[in-house]
Amino acid sequence: MDLLKEYQKYEAPASAVTRDVQTLEAQCTNLYEAITIVAKRSNQVGTQIKQELDSKLLEFASVTDSLEEIFENREQIEISKMYERLPKPSTLAMEEFIAGRVYYRRPEIESSTEESSEA
Repeated sequence: MDLLKEYQKYEAPASAVTRDVQTLEAQCTNLYEAITIVAKRSNQVGTQIKQELDSKLLEFASVTDSLEEIFENREQIEISKMYERLPKPSTLAMEEFIAGRVYYRRPEIESSTEESSEA
């Protein structure tokens, strides 16, 4: 899966945007829980993007590094610029959360539900 193409489809703003608190609370019952979910998803998105960028840049890595062999690689620069133009992971995570594309669960509620159904 090419994450770059997937995240470029999102219409996430490049700068900070004020969010309506009621919109976030509508997704789950608690505002702080919503923020925690977005923060965790943001960490996941950032890690995925970093891993994909590293794997693409690894193709350009040379085995021997000497001053004479270092040269400007246009493809490598273009790949880096494409990733720099992406919105920040926190913005992408917020857009996913508001659109309802983030799956989350609360293990403490699930375990209490299982215990009550067993009794």
